[in-house]
Amino acid sequence: MNAKKGIEVSIAASIAAKLARVEVVAAYPITPQTHIVEHLSELVANGELDATYINVESEHSAMSACCGSSAAGARTFTSTSSQGLELMHEILFIASGMRFPIVMATVNRALSAPLSIWGDHSDVMAARDTGWIMLFCENGQEVVDSIIMAFKIAEDRRVLLPLMVNLDGFSLSHVIEPIEFPSQEEVDKFLPPYNPLYTLHPDKPVTMGAYAMPELYTEAKYAQEMAIVHSKEVIVKVMDEFGKQFGRYYKPVETYNTENTDVVFIALGAINENIETAIDRLKEEGKEAGLINLRLFRPFPTKELLFALKGKKRVAVIERVMPGGATNGPLFNEISSLVHSNRMNISIEDYIVGLGGRDVLPEDFRDIFDEIKATPGKRTKSKKDKNFSVIGVRG
Repeated sequence: MNAKKGIEVSIAASIAAKLARVEVVAAYPITPQTHIVEHLSELVANGELDATYINVESEHSAMSACCGSSAAGARTFTSTSSQGLELMHEILFIASGMRFPIVMATVNRALSAPLSIWGDHSDVMAARDTGWIMLFCENGQEVVDSIIMAFKIAEDRRVLLPLMVNLDGFSLSHVIEPIEFPSQEEVDKFLPPYNPLYTLHPDKPVTMGAYAMPELYTEAKYAQEMAIVHSKEVIVKVMDEFGKQFGRYYKPVETYNTENTDVVFIALGAINENIETAIDRLKEEGKEAGLINLRLFRPFPTKELLFALKGKKRVAVIERVMPGGATNGPLFNEISSLVHSNRMNISIEDYIVGLGGRDVLPEDFRDIFDEIKATPGKRTKSKKDKNFSVIGVRG
């Protein structure tokens, strides 16, 4: 076992990209992801990483450069946050539609206006249906391991899709955590060089992203959809291979203390550590609650989630995005659709927390637990046509 090292998680993410031997990094800084591309620039400048580092003038250009380098057959990495991800939005579809296995660390942050540099999931939820595989991380070790796994998943010829590794802005990206880094030799053994099927080359011209008439477009999009659906088999296989080699096992859906309770929380990202703390405190009071941690959000892990929900009676969906004009948050809609289409008798409540970096304490989850055990929906702060509760609204 390699020794753990105390390090800022953003810097750890850049070291993970180095260990993956990325060949092209397209970079445009935006808080709070800046430290990732800054440190990668130092690694390239110091000769510690043999990669082409492309400074661009916007995130739109960053993702465009990523598409170009991936089309040329280079292992490609970038990072962004918030408004930067939305400026990439047009090109996100092109990356997935053209099946480029780009890996991006998305340091999740609130969207303007009002301006906020702090963390929530507004940015990634606005991009959730762009055809990218999406992993969420609870801590720094997961960030490092996920970036290494991401390339192996994305570049598998059964997948060939871009992949986002999501980490919460500041509350995860800027904290110092003890992280175990694999050696370069270990990563090389796990992750072979990228061997693309087709590449842009002047000596062997090919057409990429060709025009599709109406009689072809549907079939092309269906093939893309089937690729992301079936990518889960590869994701599970890669996670298992990673566990066997490095001793850290991951699953698309992970559970905490769910065996002896019919009440569970479901959430994405670093907030799951707060929920686990709340569950431990409830346990000290003789109360039982569990957690379902969705590490994989796209493709949606239907089979694994159904298994985790088996026998549960009450679910609190915790999400960090304000659903503009919708009746529910996006994660609630996914869970609710799954539960009702499978005729499961489960009461589901939707809670919006931690917007724009607002602190969410273990006591808040204790209150949510007490509420869903007693009177679901009591804390709703919005109009009657809404079906979610916003925690912490003053006035």
